[in-house]
Amino acid sequence: MTGKGREAENTEELNERLEHERLEAGELPEAAPAPVSSAATPQPEELYRRVSAASSALVVLAMLAVLTVCYFAKLPIIVLLISILLSFILAPLVDLLQRMRLPRPVASALAVLILLAAIYGLGLVSYNRAVAFSHDLPKYSGRISGVIRSIREKAQNIQKKTSSVLPQEQQPEATTKVTVQQQKSWTDWITAGLGPVTEIVFIASFIPFLAYFMLSWQDHVRSATVMLFRMKNRNTAYVTLGLISSMIRSFIVGNVLVGLFIGAVSTIVFGILHLPYFYFIGFISGFLSLVPYLGVLLALVPPLISGLGQIHSGGALTIVATVLGLHLFALNVLYPKFLGSRLQLNPLAVTLSLMFWGWLWGAMGLVLAVPITAALKIVFDHIEPLRGYGAWLGE
Repeated sequence: MTGKGREAENTEELNERLEHERLEAGELPEAAPAPVSSAATPQPEELYRRVSAASSALVVLAMLAVLTVCYFAKLPIIVLLISILLSFILAPLVDLLQRMRLPRPVASALAVLILLAAIYGLGLVSYNRAVAFSHDLPKYSGRISGVIRSIREKAQNIQKKTSSVLPQEQQPEATTKVTVQQQKSWTDWITAGLGPVTEIVFIASFIPFLAYFMLSWQDHVRSATVMLFRMKNRNTAYVTLGLISSMIRSFIVGNVLVGLFIGAVSTIVFGILHLPYFYFIGFISGFLSLVPYLGVLLALVPPLISGLGQIHSGGALTIVATVLGLHLFALNVLYPKFLGSRLQLNPLAVTLSLMFWGWLWGAMGLVLAVPITAALKIVFDHIEPLRGYGAWLGE
C-alpha cells in the first residue's frame, strides 16, 4: 500500500472515531439544509395576478364610496357642478374684461353681475309672456275642451258600436272606490329628491359666490390642484385638467349655438304659421330639443298647444316635420361638428349615463350626465389601470 493510501485510511478512521465520540457525548449530527420549494415563492405571473386583483378591488371600492357620497350629498355636489359650468361660461367674458385692463377680481365680479342681470331679464320677459298667456287661457281652455270633447265622442261611438256586436255578460255590481291623489307639478319633478324648497334656495344662493371665487382664483386653484399629485404625475394631472376644461367649454358653447340655431329656424317657421307668441315659443322649443332622447317630444309640446284651434292638420304636420327635421340635423351634423372631437362617447355609454344620473339626481342628473361621463372618460384615459374603462366609454 502506498503512502497516500495509508494516509487516506488513517484519516477515515480518525473521522469515524470523532463521530463515535460525538454520538456518545449526546451531540446530534448536523442536518443538511432543507431544499427551498419553488411552490413557497410566488411566480411572477401569480404575483401579477394578485396585484391586479387587489388594484381592481380597490378601484371598485373607491367607485362605490364616490357614488355613495354623490347620493347622500347630491344637493351640494349639484350646486358645485353648476357653479363650475357657470364659471366656464363666464371665463371668456372675464378674459375680455381683463384685456380692457380690469383687475381679475373686478372682471369676475362684473361678469357674475352681468349673468345675474341676464337671468333677471329673461325671467322678467318670461313672466310677462306667462301673464299674457294666462289672460288668453280661457280661449285656449275652450279650444282644448273642444278637442277633448271631439275625441271623447268618437270613443263613445266606437264603444256603442262594439257593445252592440259583442255579447254582454252579467257581472256583479262592484262598489266604486274613489282615491284622491295630489298631482305633482313640473317644479316638484325637477326638485325631486333634492330636499325641501327652503334648503334648495339656501344652497343655490351660494352659486354666484362660488362662480365668482372660481373665476377670480382660477389660476391658483388649477396650480394648487396639480401640486396635490406626486412629481411624476403632475404633468398628467395638468394635461387632464386642461382637456376637461376644453371639453366642458366646448360642450356649453356647442349646446348654446345649436339651441340658438334651432330656436331661430323654429321661430321663423312658427311665425309663418301665425302661431301666437311664436317669437317666444320658437326658442323654448329649440332649447327643449337639446334634451337627450326626450328632446323631440318636449320640443313639440309648446307649438302644438299654442296652435290648438288655429292650425289644421297640415299646420300640425308642418310643426312635427320642422321639429323632427331640426333635431335630426342637429344630432347628425351640428353635434359632431361642435362636440364630436371633444366628447368621444358611444351612444350606449350616453344612454346608460342618462339613465343612471337621471335616477340618482332626477332632472338635474339628465342635464349633467353627459359632461360628467365625458370628464370621467378623460380621467380614465390618462390613468393606466383605468384605460380599459375609458376605451369602453369611447367610440
